[in-house]
Amino acid sequence: MARTLGSVGEKTFEAIRAAGTRLIWQHGFEAMSLRRLAAEVGIQPGSLYNHFETKQALLFDIVREHMATLTARLDEALVGHEAPRERLVAFTSFHARYHMTRRMQVYVANSELRSLDPENRAEIVGLRRAYERRLETILEAGRDAGLFHVADLKITTYALISMMTGICEWYQPDGRLTEAELVAIHVDMVLRAVAA
Repeated sequence: MARTLGSVGEKTFEAIRAAGTRLIWQHGFEAMSLRRLAAEVGIQPGSLYNHFETKQALLFDIVREHMATLTARLDEALVGHEAPRERLVAFTSFHARYHMTRRMQVYVANSELRSLDPENRAEIVGLRRAYERRLETILEAGRDAGLFHVADLKITTYALISMMTGICEWYQPDGRLTEAELVAIHVDMVLRAVAA
């Protein structure tokens, strides 16, 4: 469990989390050393334990923070959108944009899920399911209103999230298309995928 003391402790805590995310992204969880992490932050290796008791606790904190931020920002993006189509557009726009701009965090959260202890993994899987359930609920409302064709809610939810999340693997900020253009393409693909 993480511990922070005062504003200096909070700044160090955030610096450790940011450097830890970057190092796990670059080298993988198993290869990331706490000694290297401490050097990146500019503290003694023993000082890490004032913030994270174990390397596992650091990874769990990084992934949990990612999921909390992702879900909170999605909920904000859905405010004011009531109709299923509007909500689906808002969900898709948010999800694609978030995954373009937080590639490191997304990669660590997805690729290092396997490195979490069973108890930590179970909590993260629960948070992921809660996020997926938001899309499933949108699809269900659209299907029930005759607006969407959805043969299987769970499979469609997983397929759409997988397609939208994949953008973080290949998106380049200086690429041929702008962020807005890529979001529009994803919205179009998602709407076509569930068109009644």
